[in-house]
Amino acid sequence: MTTKTEWTVYIIEADNGHLYTGITTDLSRRFQEHQAGKAGARFFHTSQAKKIVYQETQPDRSQASKREAAIKKLSRQAKLALIATR
Repeated sequence: MTTKTEWTVYIIEADNGHLYTGITTDLSRRFQEHQAGKAGARFFHTSQAKKIVYQETQPDRSQASKREAAIKKLSRQAKLALIATR
């Protein structure tokens, strides 16, 4: 029997204050990748990943991708409001 993998939608704040949104099945590993610059997003080449400021779980990759896209469309102000609900 296969177990379903939960996906995490996350927002990371960079040193310059910018917000990055992504998805993963292992948030601690992915955050380390972003910080190390190896296998991390190009977004962090100009400013290092500082801290995870938001996370939520989704039941599968499809739902996580849809939620990630919805968050990415939000204004910075709306993202900060979402983070404040955490």
